[in-house]
Amino acid sequence: MSKPVHILYIIVLTIIVIAAFTTITYLGFSYYRLPIEERFFHPDHPILKPSGDWGHGLGIIGSVFMIIGVSVYMIRKRFRVLTRIGLLKHWLEFHIFLCSLGPILVLFHTSFKFGGLVAISFWSMVAVFLSGIIGRFIYIQIPRTIEGRELSLNEVREMKSNIGDTIHKLVSLDEKSYSVIVDSTKKKVELYHPNFFVRYIRKYGDDMKTVRNVKAVLRQNKITKSQKKQILDLVKSDISLNRRIDRLVTMQNLFKYWHVAHLPFALVMLIIMIIHVVVTITFGYHWIF
Repeated sequence: MSKPVHILYIIVLTIIVIAAFTTITYLGFSYYRLPIEERFFHPDHPILKPSGDWGHGLGIIGSVFMIIGVSVYMIRKRFRVLTRIGLLKHWLEFHIFLCSLGPILVLFHTSFKFGGLVAISFWSMVAVFLSGIIGRFIYIQIPRTIEGRELSLNEVREMKSNIGDTIHKLVSLDEKSYSVIVDSTKKKVELYHPNFFVRYIRKYGDDMKTVRNVKAVLRQNKITKSQKKQILDLVKSDISLNRRIDRLVTMQNLFKYWHVAHLPFALVMLIIMIIHVVVTITFGYHWIF
């Protein structure tokens, strides 16, 4: 999938979710805004109530979307024979699409009225949805190959070039200038802080200071403008890789904790949803069939 097609793919999926939410809200607004006890007298109550044709249908379609969204992504992720069928990140985006549209439809199926055992499933669904947004943020922070495979720490480290040897081949600098530039790209242990945000701010400030120092050192040497730019680009690239290494370790740890929250809520939601469906069928409720 080329970049323009991928962008169009994301736009189409986003439009479908927004259009579905907007359309259902518009068509049922006069019903959903009423207090629970007054809805019985609304002319659309027979079709919009949870057991009505529209309400029941939204619940069924929304549940099917969530089941498909979860299962196809898990199957694509775990079976190597499917690695050639699209990039993993595209499957993840489709998973996010179905698991965003599904909960919206289920929400309207409940007509914003939920209690008892089903309430546990509903709030588990909300927790899965919100944790999914957080998980997506963590996911995109982890360096990956173009196919979407997560890079290991060693693979990211191997991307670092020997900046000292490269500078030696490019230009001839005095020993002091050479040492300042090479030392500037080394990771500074004293910047470490257990709080990620404090560490990030410290690192960002130090990186800006490093770039300024390198520029000052380069100005003291008689080299061409293009050579200065090449060295500065090398330094910035090395700094960027240091950030990626630090981010990889942090995000991998966060991802482990994220799974602890996301997966149990998803299982609770699915189990109670199955119980809800079985009970509904047992008591004779049916949709349009």
